[in-house]
Amino acid sequence: MSKSSNIKRLLCPKNIAVVGGTEAAEVIRQSRKTGFQGEIWAVNARRSEVEGLKCFASVKDLPTAPDAAFVAIPREPAISVIKDLETMGAGGVICYASGFSETSDGQEYHTDLMKSVGDLALVGPNCYGILNYLDGAALWPDHHGGQHVDKGVAIITQSGNIGISLTMQERSLPVAYMISVGNQAVLSISDYIDALCDDDRVTAIGLHMEGVDDVPEFCGAVNRARSKGIPVIALKSGGSDIGAEIALSHTSTLAGSDELYSALFQRIGVARVRTLSEMIETLKLLHVAGPLSGNNISSLSCSGGDAALIADFGSQLGLKFNPIPDVQASQLQKQLGDKVSISNPFDYHTYIWGNIEEKTNCFTRVMQGGYDISLLILDYPKSDLSKAHEWDIALDAMIAAQRKSGHQAAVLATLPENLPAKARSTLIRNNVVPLQGVEDGLKAISSAAWISSRWKELTNNNVSSIVEKSSEIEGEIVLLDEAQAKSILNEYGLPIPKSETVSISEAGFVAEQIGFPVVVKAVSADLAHKTEAGGVALNLQSVADVTCAAERMAHLSDDVLVESMITDIVAEVIVGVTRDPQFGLSLVVGSGGVWVELMQDAIPLLLPVSRDDIHVALKKLKLYKLLEGYRGQPVGDIDALINTILLVADFARHNEKNLVEMDLNPVMVLPKGKGIVIADAMIRMASEERVN
Repeated sequence: MSKSSNIKRLLCPKNIAVVGGTEAAEVIRQSRKTGFQGEIWAVNARRSEVEGLKCFASVKDLPTAPDAAFVAIPREPAISVIKDLETMGAGGVICYASGFSETSDGQEYHTDLMKSVGDLALVGPNCYGILNYLDGAALWPDHHGGQHVDKGVAIITQSGNIGISLTMQERSLPVAYMISVGNQAVLSISDYIDALCDDDRVTAIGLHMEGVDDVPEFCGAVNRARSKGIPVIALKSGGSDIGAEIALSHTSTLAGSDELYSALFQRIGVARVRTLSEMIETLKLLHVAGPLSGNNISSLSCSGGDAALIADFGSQLGLKFNPIPDVQASQLQKQLGDKVSISNPFDYHTYIWGNIEEKTNCFTRVMQGGYDISLLILDYPKSDLSKAHEWDIALDAMIAAQRKSGHQAAVLATLPENLPAKARSTLIRNNVVPLQGVEDGLKAISSAAWISSRWKELTNNNVSSIVEKSSEIEGEIVLLDEAQAKSILNEYGLPIPKSETVSISEAGFVAEQIGFPVVVKAVSADLAHKTEAGGVALNLQSVADVTCAAERMAHLSDDVLVESMITDIVAEVIVGVTRDPQFGLSLVVGSGGVWVELMQDAIPLLLPVSRDDIHVALKKLKLYKLLEGYRGQPVGDIDALINTILLVADFARHNEKNLVEMDLNPVMVLPKGKGIVIADAMIRMASEERVN
């Protein structure tokens, strides 16, 4: 069978083989605990039985090839057993052992493992395995806190311990699958996503990840999930800055790999979360309600403090609180009286507290305002203080209001612990979302609304949701001097100043021909940052000024670049290209000139990139206010800037095999209709191929 077929056998096995001692026994116990109905076979040459099951001496002695096997023996014998499983046609195997590519002495074992695995769907090595709460298969050698579900979310994690913790959550998140991926020697996160798409019991997918090896493959898997209506969210850990590797340009320090992952998630419609708690609440909302149609919400509470809290934090997240429409507002005023102010968020006071009919009518009227989701803020008392009958009434009223209004409802506790398990269970059973904690709950709403919006963009605008696979650089990498770099850019149609590279003695004569004012720069591939070295003189107005400036640079280079001084500037922008081991070449656009480090105002863009992608990115910059004409200043030539960035992207893609890095800073944006000019340029490239 193919690897894809074997993954399905592994995820939903009809029979299981366990190989080993202590951990194998735990897998048997856990599978029984979760209600696995298929056969379980124990394999151990040194024992007669494990957990009451007669042991087979070898996997070769099994009645048939197992759909799934859990191999919990040391790395060397594990490789041999895995080879036997592959030969006999098993579906998949969890390799629990460590000591492979993650250790200094493990590469040889990794190589042997890869030679043995064939078409087996191998999880790990160095992993906990898989929990399937739909079918009761617990290929997992430890305690866990999940229980049987008919449908639920799938969580894929690079940490077995985090996987355990997520099964122990007391948030009523229905988990269908928990998958600990380990080293991903064979099966990648993309493979699991792809396989889970074929299980219609999976409602959403959550990723806890450090990274992906094959970005285009990951894009393809997420796109398939989207086509199936399965939202994906990601908690990305292990962020790092590739600027430490390449310190020659500003571009690299602005385009760390973590920022590129954010750009990737943005591109393909994966909502990024920052904490496990936020991950749980977001998955829970997606499980119950799916992606929301928008971010217009209403909030109901019997406290002005709660209303203000929701308004403040919701506004920070960009959530909308449209006013309650006039018809509903009038009905509410009549129902509740003149002492109640009708607004959104809505403090309905306590006049109708404990009256289910009045509460249902109140909640229904608000929800009839057509909101994408309506929240009831409700914090239960401790169970030893009250039986909470009135709180149950509020809960039932919100459930009834959702049914009557036809709009999505949620109940949100301001603190996670203030919504008890019984209430959560009742809400989920009635398709109302139980949210725990203001911050995480509102972030979950924001993410669910963003997913829907991004899905529509990807569908309607035919926006690219694929990132191209990168090539490896071959040949010696060299830094071009500015004159060489600008010559290449000029050949490609990118706008540069009128300029000429000459000897120091000729600088004054050439400046006079170009026309004052001019700029003089030292020309040397050893000067990545000329300004700091005294290699730049600006706004020179005469032959004498130019000659003097050029002579001061004699210790830096024999030649100087003389070019026209750009004036009438609206804004200075940085446009860069950087190369990442995982993402290949990508763009960076941001505030340029002397403000690069101070402002840290930049957006990464993955290739390929569209005109709309660039415009959206520019609008996110603080710089954009200048481009629009800040406080009566001239409007910048935004169209020319976008055209230039598109040309840079095209240049990068055409030179993907040898371009390492490019830093265009500053790119001078002139008033609308007058274009842009690239004032400085740095290019690093492999020397064996000529940029075209």
